[in-house]
Amino acid sequence: MSTLYNLKKRIILVFMAIIIFRIGSFIPIPGIDINVLEQFFFHKNSSLLTIFNMFSGGSLNRASIFALGVMPYISSSIIIQLLTFLVPHLKHLKKEGELGRKKINQYTKYVTLLLSIIQSISVVSGLPFLPGMNNLVICADRYFYVISVISLVTGTMFLMWLGEFITEKGLGNGVSLIIFSGIVSSLPSSAIQTLKVMKINQFNFLYILLIAFIMIFVVFIVVFIEKSQRKITVCYARRQQGQRMHSAHNSYLPLKLNMAGVVPVIFSSSLILFPSIIITYFRYIFHNFFYLIQFFNYFKYNHSIYLLINITLIIFFCFFYTSIIFDVRDTAINLKKSSAFIPGIRPGIRTSQYIKKIVLKLTTIGSIYTVFICLIPDIMQVYLKVPFYFGGTSLLIVVVVLIEFIIQIQTLMMSTKYKKILKKANLYLKS
Repeated sequence: MSTLYNLKKRIILVFMAIIIFRIGSFIPIPGIDINVLEQFFFHKNSSLLTIFNMFSGGSLNRASIFALGVMPYISSSIIIQLLTFLVPHLKHLKKEGELGRKKINQYTKYVTLLLSIIQSISVVSGLPFLPGMNNLVICADRYFYVISVISLVTGTMFLMWLGEFITEKGLGNGVSLIIFSGIVSSLPSSAIQTLKVMKINQFNFLYILLIAFIMIFVVFIVVFIEKSQRKITVCYARRQQGQRMHSAHNSYLPLKLNMAGVVPVIFSSSLILFPSIIITYFRYIFHNFFYLIQFFNYFKYNHSIYLLINITLIIFFCFFYTSIIFDVRDTAINLKKSSAFIPGIRPGIRTSQYIKKIVLKLTTIGSIYTVFICLIPDIMQVYLKVPFYFGGTSLLIVVVVLIEFIIQIQTLMMSTKYKKILKKANLYLKS
């Protein structure tokens, strides 16, 4: 009963945290005309800002205090994780265990604060320069800029704390769940808008059926890949404990096909969104310079350079994050310590090399699959002329986060069953 009560408590905490996030996304920054923003996002459905607005759960088009979302926190996590490979002090902290992890988390929070200040200043000062947003700020004085920056920074730091709270006290990864709730919240309005567009344009029934089939097929592919595993057979040698000889038994080492999960997509999106938005601001500020505009056009959303950078970042983070979460050398050492070996492979370095080769192949397949899912919206818009944005990135995040959430619930439920079995066994022994 205690485990079931704990599960209920964790689920309630997750839902309460998401409700707090959704309430905060409707609290506007003082001094901004929200109607101007809503008009802009209504007419610019395929813009880069619309995708960023989707990640923030509609907070940007409402000029909310949560407009920056958790992107600064994700960016700072990337920076710190990259620095752990370059800075000796951080590398040493990583090896110290729990104490070192707390210190690294502290550095991540400091970098998050710095990034949120820089990004909030760029958003507040840059948004009024976009065409159609001339009347966005009601009174553009120094008090407005100070209040706006403080509101956005405070909102980001609160979301960072909320994400950590969900991770520790709730279920799943808190940051992923916040992004997930933001994406899901925009689905009803997007569906209604899509139906209106389809009704006006009077699309063929077979055309709509084809699009629906592609979307269902993509969801099936995501679920199939995320649940797929490569099982490496592991044998255990016969061991003697006291007077008893334990017979050898076989097991397996499960390796997920997409080991990095949804993290590379979130990382690449956070790294590419803000630089692209800042470049968009500069494009409109320096609109008189022809060559500068031509340079900025290369970094526009859906341009070949933008897509190439996005693909490169996804592939890089697939390999980088896999190397962080799964240490091949440690796995080989742990197998050797537990008297386990892979049939036909010598324990130690040979085992490490063998597992590394398999992980490399799996990560390559996983990165190709991730890139394909993220490029589906562009393929559908170019070749099928789809009148709405079918987000492969958002779909991947939603499906993967849901799968991880369900797996965590199942794990807690299974632990309850095991406890009941153990209790019955103890009662049987006592009698």
